[in-house]
Amino acid sequence: MKVFRNILLLLFLPLTLVAQEEKVCFQEIYYTIDADNLTAEVATNAKASGALFLPEEIMVNEVTYRVTSIADNAFKGCKNLTAIVLPHSLNRIYRSAFEGTGILLNKENWRDGALYLDSCLIATDKTIDPKYAVVEGTRLIAAGAFRDNKVVTRVEIPASITRIDHETFLGCKNLQRVNIPSSVQSIGEDAFKGTGIYLNDKKWKKGALYIDSCLIAVNDNAPAAFSFQNKIPTRLIAERAFANNKTIKQVGVPKTITSIPNAAFYRCENLESITLPATIRSIGNFAFYGCAKLRAIAFPSGVEHIGMGSFYGCKSLRELTLPESITSIPQAAFYSCGRVKTLRLPSRLQRISNGAFCGCAELTEITFPETVKELGEMAFAGCITLTEVTLPEQISTINKSLFMGCTHLRKVVLPEGIYAIGDEAFKGCIALINIVLPESTYRIGKSAFQDCMQLSRLRLPDHVQMIEQAAFQGCQYLEEIVFPPLLETVSERAFAHCINMHSLELNDRLKTIEKQAFLHCPQLREIVLKDSITTIGEEAFAECRNLKKVRYPAALKEIKSAAFRDCESLLPPSIPVAPIVARNAYKGCKKQ
Repeated sequence: MKVFRNILLLLFLPLTLVAQEEKVCFQEIYYTIDADNLTAEVATNAKASGALFLPEEIMVNEVTYRVTSIADNAFKGCKNLTAIVLPHSLNRIYRSAFEGTGILLNKENWRDGALYLDSCLIATDKTIDPKYAVVEGTRLIAAGAFRDNKVVTRVEIPASITRIDHETFLGCKNLQRVNIPSSVQSIGEDAFKGTGIYLNDKKWKKGALYIDSCLIAVNDNAPAAFSFQNKIPTRLIAERAFANNKTIKQVGVPKTITSIPNAAFYRCENLESITLPATIRSIGNFAFYGCAKLRAIAFPSGVEHIGMGSFYGCKSLRELTLPESITSIPQAAFYSCGRVKTLRLPSRLQRISNGAFCGCAELTEITFPETVKELGEMAFAGCITLTEVTLPEQISTINKSLFMGCTHLRKVVLPEGIYAIGDEAFKGCIALINIVLPESTYRIGKSAFQDCMQLSRLRLPDHVQMIEQAAFQGCQYLEEIVFPPLLETVSERAFAHCINMHSLELNDRLKTIEKQAFLHCPQLREIVLKDSITTIGEEAFAECRNLKKVRYPAALKEIKSAAFRDCESLLPPSIPVAPIVARNAYKGCKKQ
């Protein structure tokens, strides 16, 4: 029963949602690179000092990445950092990136209560003019630039600004007026939370707060059938505008909106239906995360981007037809959409990322377009009613946990170009009967077929060089194995608990049989160890209770602890068969 419990638990495993990132050093500055989007963020540089120059682009392994942001706390506490040149490629800076630096602490860098660096407004203080006009030509306002400023009452933003970042005005209790120019295309989460505007009940109309035709927030006083303001068309929605709302059930988004921003409807637990206009081009990260009662979503044909975790946990969705304009499905986009039965993928789709459809427990069929080149880790893990899958020809790797826990999966057709079966790729596929590994396969990863109880026939291609830990552990109906000629090691627990395995043909290059490699294979009766074998690991053949005969090679150097423990039918050799034989190697075996 342990196997079944583990499979059920899979559906409730959290998925870490992060971009595919890597930290690198370029010209003595650390960056985090996003390989998917070819962008770089200035990372934590705790020892930065003197004057720094940040380039617009960096080169890593002959790949160019555009520097687009400076991370939270990137230079925090660097008292000796006295100057910095910011590239024009930046679209996000955090005020906290410069907290405690020589740049921020040097009052000579401040003008009229504000700190600017290369036309970017970084921070403000209590000496600011209460009616403050951001300098014309300012290209960026840092996230948190005005945070907790109790002096400012009014802010004029110039047309050069395209985004009001998150927490920009958070906690400005006396702020009563901010203009949002038409150049602004997005507003970050909590940008106005705790301001005088936000705290003024008179500013809220039918549970909604607007600033200059931008919807900032919606509270629980909003009606169940939410309507956007009519007199002045809403031109954008702030991030998290509806987040955690408990009252709205129906929303009709107006045609003046082109983007559903990040986390816009995050955990709107009673949202049942939403109508998206034809003008929508993108749906942000976590946009509908946790909308457990959302029954359907009709994607406009022009949608080109769906964000990470955008429909994570939308448990009532039943049918998904993705628009033809979509070429990539991001991480966890439809994770745990447990009632989705029908899935129609766009014909130009190239990539399905990590966990995209993980836990879609009622999904019975998938037809992949031939354009698909990559299936991410856990992309279909826990799709427990899926029965057959044919993978597209351009797939070269079965990634980690791709179909883990697909308990009704009986048949998988792999393309000829597969060279690796990833860790846990088919772990817990207890109904899988047969799978043909392509000749190109060279690696079978850790626990790749663990607990595939019904797997009875398997031919290992000649190119296989690696069978890793527990690769076939618990394959109870696997009866015979012929090892490929290039394999040199049988890894730990690789065939443990294969209780019906009765035939084992080893190759001439095999050197090591590792710990518990064939633990509890009670139907093995005879083993011929080839001359190449030098080491038999701990409990390698322990509990092979019907094993009667072992042919030991002359080159054998070591038989480790409990190697043949409880092989009740095996008579230990009367003379040493290796220079090193552990004292308890044959504990529990047949006595002379």
